[in-house]
Amino acid sequence: MIPEERYGNEGELDTAAIFLASPASSYVTGVNLPVDGGYTCM
Repeated sequence: MIPEERYGNEGELDTAAIFLASPASSYVTGVNLPVDGGYTCM
């Protein structure tokens, strides 16, 4: 019952962590970033 209809693959969580550790996320504060294939949208 995951909207993406598949489980996550190796490395998909890594990209979120790299984004949060990079300067690209310098203006991101106090947010939950679910990496769950859309499960929390249901």
